[in-house]
Amino acid sequence: MSEDTIILMLGASTLLGALGLIAFIWGLKTEQFDDQDKMMSSVLFDNEEDLNRAVKIEKRKEKSDSKEASPE
Repeated sequence: MSEDTIILMLGASTLLGALGLIAFIWGLKTEQFDDQDKMMSSVLFDNEEDLNRAVKIEKRKEKSDSKEASPE
């Protein structure tokens, strides 16, 4: 291989690696990886009825948490 080809390949791989790192850091800062229950819920509930029931339970839980947090 010629030196020009190697330099081009190194430049392209460095650019792609930097773009991947930037995308990963962006994902961390915008909390894209913070949903810890998503994967476990998809394993536990495999049909539509179970998923709908799980969503209703989660909404009730969030609603009760927000009621507890709000001062009366």
